[in-house]
Amino acid sequence: MTNKPSEDRERVRQEMVADPRVVEAIVAAVHEQVPVYAALDDSRLPEVRAIAAWGLERLLGLWATDGTLGPADLRRFRGIASARAADGRPVQAVLRAYRVAGTVLTDEIAARAPRLAAADAFALARMLLATLDTLSEEMATAYAATSEDLAGDRTRALRLLLDDLIAGRHASVGALTDRSARLGIQLPDPCCLLVAEPVAANRPDLAHETATGLLDALAGSGGEMTPLATVRGSRAVLLLPLAASAHVGAVLGERSWRGCVITGEGLDRVALAHRLAADALDTAPAHAHRSGHVLTDADAHVLVLLAGRPAAAPDHIAGVVLGPLTDVAQRHLLEALTAYIDSGSANAAARALHLHPQSLRYRLRRVHELTGRDPRDPWQRLTLDIARTIRD
Repeated sequence: MTNKPSEDRERVRQEMVADPRVVEAIVAAVHEQVPVYAALDDSRLPEVRAIAAWGLERLLGLWATDGTLGPADLRRFRGIASARAADGRPVQAVLRAYRVAGTVLTDEIAARAPRLAAADAFALARMLLATLDTLSEEMATAYAATSEDLAGDRTRALRLLLDDLIAGRHASVGALTDRSARLGIQLPDPCCLLVAEPVAANRPDLAHETATGLLDALAGSGGEMTPLATVRGSRAVLLLPLAASAHVGAVLGERSWRGCVITGEGLDRVALAHRLAADALDTAPAHAHRSGHVLTDADAHVLVLLAGRPAAAPDHIAGVVLGPLTDVAQRHLLEALTAYIDSGSANAAARALHLHPQSLRYRLRRVHELTGRDPRDPWQRLTLDIARTIRD
């Protein structure tokens, strides 16, 4: 005696909902087959997994009962679409992910019920087609509406864009390009990312107007490129054209602020640049900020290296700090720097290299010019020392 179709469906539904491997199979398939999802970092996968688990249980429930999507389901799908519009994930990619999930669901059902009655198979196909049709229309409409709202409130839209870049929520450069086009902007790429904060010990959370004011003071050299600003607690975060980095020290000095600027990264690495700069500000000693010095990529890499969390290989860190000094043609300057650091004075270094003290001091000035680091400054001498040490 065979089960009734509805009983077969319910049995399969219970098995699949109870088996966590089904959700993992859906997430793995989406991650592999939809390029936008393949680029998501680990912080975004739990959300994808939660949506997959809810969608699986809901679709199987509709199949088992010959049901249709209700108002609560539609509200949830519209909410998902609005969230994807806000984080820049294209709606076409989202809908493709649902189609991939539907294929996995069908394969899993076939594996668990190889002798599924024709009526149950037809019911599954009808449910999937009807559901995909309905959610496609609902999600496309909600996505478009949210996109229009974001474009309408330009200031908020630009701030949210940088928030998403910092959080790593942009899954691809293509998605970012589409979002920028909708806003009518051109972002600096490569860019200069600045994380800055007031020097005062007790720093309340910043208002967005404060970050905007800092942006206005720095963004004049961007041409057609659009700079962005947002806040993270007591810190301002700015995405700027590369040329703006030359003015950061003066602008922060006027405001009694300190900061860390990361230059030359692409838009796909803004999240990493922000983490590097924020960690540098968290760990830099007070004398690293002396004389209005703004922390740079080199300082940041040295600081995370000292903290035991290197963000790059030693050779890369040494290259970032030493710059042209790594060239064979500048070996004499690196030798002068090494002798100065090892001996502790220009006169002693000159004797060790059989040079006149003035020649040694000239070479140290050239080190300063080429690296932007003054070997006489304690913090900058330390970074140079670490760089030449890890390079050996």
